[in-house]
Amino acid sequence: MCGFVGFCSKNVKDKNVIKEMNNQIVHRGPDSDGYYFDKDVNFGFRRLSIIDLKEGSQPILNETEDVAIIFNGEIYNYKEIREELITKGYKFKTHTDTEVILHGYEEYGEEGILAKLRGMFAFTIWDSKKEKLFGARDHFGIKPYYYAMTEGDFLFGSEVKAFLKYPKFKKEVNEKALKHYLVFQYNPLEETFFKGVKKLRPGHYYIYENGKMEIKTYYNLTLDYQKMTFDEAVGKIEREVEESVKYHKISDVEVGSFLSGGVDSSYVVATALPDKTFSVGFDNKGFNETMYAKELSDSLGINNYSKLITPDEFFEGINKVQYYSDEPHANLSSVPLYFLSKLASEQVKVVLSGEGADELFAGYNEYADALPQRMYRKLPFGLRNKLYKKYKDRKHFSGKTIIMKYGQKVEDRYIGPAEIMSDEQANSLVTSKYKNTVTSRDLTKKYYDEVKDMDDISKRLYLDMKLWIVEDILLKADKMTMANSIELRVPLLDKKMWELARTIPVKHKVHNEITKYAFRKAAKNKLPEDWAKRRKLGFVVPFVVWIREEKYYKIVKEIFNKDFVSEFFDKEKINSLLDDHFNNIANNGRKIYTIYTFLKWYEIYFATQTA
Repeated sequence: MCGFVGFCSKNVKDKNVIKEMNNQIVHRGPDSDGYYFDKDVNFGFRRLSIIDLKEGSQPILNETEDVAIIFNGEIYNYKEIREELITKGYKFKTHTDTEVILHGYEEYGEEGILAKLRGMFAFTIWDSKKEKLFGARDHFGIKPYYYAMTEGDFLFGSEVKAFLKYPKFKKEVNEKALKHYLVFQYNPLEETFFKGVKKLRPGHYYIYENGKMEIKTYYNLTLDYQKMTFDEAVGKIEREVEESVKYHKISDVEVGSFLSGGVDSSYVVATALPDKTFSVGFDNKGFNETMYAKELSDSLGINNYSKLITPDEFFEGINKVQYYSDEPHANLSSVPLYFLSKLASEQVKVVLSGEGADELFAGYNEYADALPQRMYRKLPFGLRNKLYKKYKDRKHFSGKTIIMKYGQKVEDRYIGPAEIMSDEQANSLVTSKYKNTVTSRDLTKKYYDEVKDMDDISKRLYLDMKLWIVEDILLKADKMTMANSIELRVPLLDKKMWELARTIPVKHKVHNEITKYAFRKAAKNKLPEDWAKRRKLGFVVPFVVWIREEKYYKIVKEIFNKDFVSEFFDKEKINSLLDDHFNNIANNGRKIYTIYTFLKWYEIYFATQTA
């Protein structure tokens, strides 16, 4: 697990440039750095030593030194590929997975090596003979990959903040992103909040040669349900989780695990049986699950390390989260994840986590319906839609929530597990420069169109795999762990796990009000029954409670009234949201946090000289 930066330029020849860029991501790899220069190509690399601690420094070159690679991630089946390449005559200088990708490219080409890889990765290969750059990102977007064109130069790397040190890079806010951010709690666009900087999509690679970039798809997510009994589905999940965890434990350093009170991380821990687990919570009633994590750890004979986060620590942590995230990020769980990563980094270099199970096996509460909702859904859609149109503008009354939810097609109402505010409200809060006529439904439509003939749950799953998990869940997982120089591995989000999950029928994933139905049954065979039954909670953060206290209300109030705020927002309207929440007139906590985190990000990257 590491980080890299690079650029191609005919004009910028100062080798200190790549070193300054590389220094911006030292947290991704504090163990060593490395550089490579050839023609117009400049590579910088930061290493966190996990595999082949002595010989694994990058960049790595082939025997004739005309092909070079920089790589971030882990390839879990690298030993099998390595043996195959040895039989074909390749000689290895190291025992790293990095060199396997390098020789695999030489033998199989771009799509050939990508088809073989099982793991999380972002890498760049320079082929000096062909004078072309080849970059790729893993199947699901576990590892980040950013790129930009600036005045004819091509920049690429693991984090956007490295680009800020490039002499020709112009730092500007992307005005298209703010309104969507207020709706989604993250930026759902391909272009980042930094104008001109884009994200390479998961399952994609590019070729850059002769000053031109061509992006291609190498892996498509498709759902292909197969006939199987419930017990068959459970058995397949058990076997695949066992194998995936085994692969994800491969390391030359100690591997620990994050552990909450939920089923996903608990199942991983009960399967992996690491020596150490790590948990965090808050010293507020209803916001702490660390006791469950300790109870499970004790029952398995594992040492559990935990921490309770104070309100002051949380507000201080917001600054770090916004800096390390590169873009504004308003998922409240990012802050406890930062502290959890910091706690774990004091003991280990690698941790396992439970990300991915909710998207693969339908774990979000939105996927399941209670009995009254299931009964209402039996009415013809035409009738439900008429009732929706009739009552949508009326004040709240008993039953209106069901009428609103099921009177529209899923494509028209579901944009992911988080929807902070409507497009209309977001546009009403921002200034004219940042208003946007593109709606959230416009952004999700292309994904829904790809599964237009499938059922509603499948549509939600597909959308969340394409958007939510990439831009929210995996982004914060990578950025918060790497901020603390540790590697996060997600055995439940693996190529083989997906190839199984895509075949399991919906009826085995959601049963009445039970989410992750088959997955929970599989987990039950490893866990106490209470753990396997627990509903999805995630990191529940008491921010909405804290900002009804004078001290924290004033902290938010202060930044809401700074001079630069009027560039982006109607100050009167956002202050009204805050005051109504403080006075218990309305619950605007999530909206306030989304606005607040954007302003903190802007203050860090644009209003001060710290970034």
